[in-house]
Amino acid sequence: MKEDDLTASDFYEACVCLGLNRAARATSRRYDAALKPIGVTSGQFTILSALKRDKPMPISDMADLLGMDRTTLTRNLRPLETFALVAIQPDAGDRRIRSLTLTAKGRTLLKEAVPLWRTAQRESNRRIGPNRWDELRPALDLLSG
Repeated sequence: MKEDDLTASDFYEACVCLGLNRAARATSRRYDAALKPIGVTSGQFTILSALKRDKPMPISDMADLLGMDRTTLTRNLRPLETFALVAIQPDAGDRRIRSLTLTAKGRTLLKEAVPLWRTAQRESNRRIGPNRWDELRPALDLLSG
C-alpha cells in the first residue's frame, strides 16, 4: 500500500498519537467525574499530589515532572492558589526562583481526594486488565522522553 493510499480507518488503527490522546481524554473524564464531589479536576489533583513533599518545589521542576511548559502550569496553578490550596513564594536559596508548597488546606483536600482517586484508579486498572499497568507504564515513559 502506498503512503497516500491510507484511509481514515488506517490512520485510526495505526496512529499512536490519536490512540493516546483518545485514551487520555477518556481517562481524564473518568478521574474528573470521580473527583467532582470535592471540586477539583484530575489535572489539579495531579498538581496537588505532586506537591505532597517536605520541601518546596521550584515551578520549573514541577513543570518538568508533569511534562508541561511553565506557562501552562502557571495557568493551572492560579485556581489552586486562589483557593489557598498551594502557595507560591520565592525560593529560599534563590529569590529569582518561585517555588510551590502545598498548604494545610491543600493537604486536607488531598486527603479527601485520595479515596475518590482510588475509585478511579480501580476502574482504570479494571479496564486495562490485571497487571497490565506494570507493562504499560514503562512504554508510556518511553514515549514521554
